[in-house]
Amino acid sequence: MPNDADFRTDPPTTAGERELLQGFLDYHRGTLLWKTAGLTGEQLVQPNVDPSKMSLLGLVRHLAEVERYWFQICLDERPIMPLLWTDESPDGDFDLVDPAAAEQDLAQYRDVIKISDEICAKFDLDHVYHRPHPRQSEQYSVRWLYLHMLEEYARHNGHADFLRERLDGQTGE
Repeated sequence: MPNDADFRTDPPTTAGERELLQGFLDYHRGTLLWKTAGLTGEQLVQPNVDPSKMSLLGLVRHLAEVERYWFQICLDERPIMPLLWTDESPDGDFDLVDPAAAEQDLAQYRDVIKISDEICAKFDLDHVYHRPHPRQSEQYSVRWLYLHMLEEYARHNGHADFLRERLDGQTGE
């Protein structure tokens, strides 16, 4: 597995709240990219932790969709629809993986991250927005969004650890 320093930087240990939150989010994003590095498209789509159908590429696609949803649709109120979550395939981010599209999916993930950061930088941590969901219209703060994303990445990076280890024995925190 490539060197983790090529993909992530340790978050600051002393900094303001925004810098700490962003630093930890960047660290987790980099961890996911590190876990996918050096693998073929076939390896990236391989579900190898039974009984789950989850794969590393599915995780990348899922987290790209989560970022699109929360940053672009919810926070920035862009009139777009989720790309991979549909009524016909509610788990399309995980289920519809294609080894031939792996590089495209990874590039799209990197692009979504850039857009998320650009959007988030426009808002204070205390900025409040509404989730555009008919049954869940609570208010959310940008601070909550950072914490939610950290929780989402921490959970899925744990999955990525198992998936990568089962593929080629590579481990690392």
